[in-house]
Amino acid sequence: MDYFLHILILICIYIILASSLNLISGYTGLLSISHAAFYGIGAYVAALMSLRLESNFLLNILCAIIISGIFGAIVGFPSLRIRDDYFVIATFAFQIITFSILNNLTSFTGGPMGLPGIPQPVLFGLKISSHEQFLLLVGFFTVCVFLICRRIVISPFGRVLKTIREDEVFAAASGKNVAFYKVMIFVIGAGMAAIAGSMYAYYISFIDPTSFTVMESIFIISIVIIGGAGSLWGPVVGAIVLVALPEVLRFLGMPSSIAANMRQIIYGALLVVFMMWRPQGFMGEYSFTKDTSNE
Repeated sequence: MDYFLHILILICIYIILASSLNLISGYTGLLSISHAAFYGIGAYVAALMSLRLESNFLLNILCAIIISGIFGAIVGFPSLRIRDDYFVIATFAFQIITFSILNNLTSFTGGPMGLPGIPQPVLFGLKISSHEQFLLLVGFFTVCVFLICRRIVISPFGRVLKTIREDEVFAAASGKNVAFYKVMIFVIGAGMAAIAGSMYAYYISFIDPTSFTVMESIFIISIVIIGGAGSLWGPVVGAIVLVALPEVLRFLGMPSSIAANMRQIIYGALLVVFMMWRPQGFMGEYSFTKDTSNE
């Protein structure tokens, strides 16, 4: 039973991550490979505050959201001048820089040895110690993030994001402050990713830089693409499929070393299949393939 609850908790964490990236990439059209960096920043902020300051659980999450949002603004600013492939490279660079800092700043982050012994969260005097309790906690945050995303998407703010995605020049010509919207959506997306990072840190009670690599960013992008970019339910479907599918391999009797390689093969094969025959994913309204008909 605990194993099943563990999978559900991971699915919830990845729904938060994919939903937040979907706002940036699916609704605004800014393909980012730095989402695991925001995920990691949130995890480290919450973990460090909990370990060294012994501060309140909710305060730790709030600080993680704010600090990750500030870094989101920093990453969002290059999008005002560079686009498409160049912007992808810029976000990739931020991801590599963040990983290098987490890995080498040993006196602060623990470096490759990570941060062990992260205490269990205490909410209103109740210590969250069991899988059932943590599933309720992370499920609550997942629902909150989903509802916030829905509110953003159906609002005038969300309609402007879609306009920027479809035609940035038209959005600017319509009098919209494109720079503001781009930076703001990065702030929002990074802040939401920090929530997932905080939940992960408290749940695992140990974090190290290997959990927040560029491969993790690509995995989050895969969830968005396969589930469906530009759709509220796409990240939910993508997270369920890509988190649960590899677990099926465990029941086939494969050795763990082979199963790990098979997971990577499955992810790659699914991406190729979807990009060739269904680039909008299971439920998406937007694909990352370029329309060159007007070029």
